[in-house]
Amino acid sequence: MLRPFIDAHVHLNTNTKAKLKLAKEYDAYFISINTDIPFFISLDKQESLIHELNQIENRSFFITSFDIEYWDTEKWIPHALNRIKQGISRGAKGVKIWKNIGMDSRVKDRAGNFVLLDDPRFDPIFQYLSDHNILLINHQGEPRNCWLPLEEMTVDSDRDYFSEHPEYHMYKNQDYPSYEEHIKARDNVLQRYPNLNYVGLHLFSMEWSLDEVAKRLEQFPNSKTDLAERICHVQLQTIENREKVRDFFIKYQDRIIYGTDVIDDGSMNAEEVAAKFQHLWNYHWTYFSTDSWMKAAEFEGTFQGLKLPEEVLYKIFFQNAVETYNLNFPVN
Repeated sequence: MLRPFIDAHVHLNTNTKAKLKLAKEYDAYFISINTDIPFFISLDKQESLIHELNQIENRSFFITSFDIEYWDTEKWIPHALNRIKQGISRGAKGVKIWKNIGMDSRVKDRAGNFVLLDDPRFDPIFQYLSDHNILLINHQGEPRNCWLPLEEMTVDSDRDYFSEHPEYHMYKNQDYPSYEEHIKARDNVLQRYPNLNYVGLHLFSMEWSLDEVAKRLEQFPNSKTDLAERICHVQLQTIENREKVRDFFIKYQDRIIYGTDVIDDGSMNAEEVAAKFQHLWNYHWTYFSTDSWMKAAEFEGTFQGLKLPEEVLYKIFFQNAVETYNLNFPVN
């Protein structure tokens, strides 16, 4: 495993220590992404936990976010901007916008229509981030599987998630915006704000096609993407055309960031969280760094690891996160 490396997409919402012990052993660092998720602890508590963890072992950076309190009132923009400013002043390395924009029935206009990312009400936020060179990271929409029945989904991880969270399974919520509408809204924002530094999380929510991811990287030169919770989709495409997948990572080696999306929210005990990190780190490293034949838990079939060049691995697992998130070491 590369030393040091960065798991640049996690949610560290407990103060348990086993993950920190493991991170020290592996010389790993975390970027914990604070997110306005209904079943997470509050944004304030998410941030305070990172500061607590860094008092124990300085290995965690964080991303701030804002919520939908006061939505569609004159108080909302000042409230959202204040949250952003406070987070950045306390050390946040960027701002997160989550999929609730377009997938939460509370975020509608006064006519009862869903609001998507390109709605003018968000423009003051995008303008502020662009003007102040603040990084925006965005989970827009969901995997395309979200709009399919469970039996037609391509990987078991999606099938399991949407079974547990039917409120986000858009096949069952057909009055919600379509997958294509989410993608178009996101692209519209990036076209309107070409100077916005942007990370399209989860392979731009276009995990089903690296060709589509490549199109966005070409179209939006200030954008990057991360791999969080979508590596199995890449592995599925490796079965069909390993060299095409390998060429993608080599061509865009400066634009791809490693992350696992492990959620440490108390649903697993401390040792289980650490074991999950350890398993994923080793498994993903084997896939990217060797040409071993492998299997994935999420689908049937075998595939061969990519065996990327060392300089590419260094960028994906470390350098790109350092440069994109403007990280300083050690964490202070």
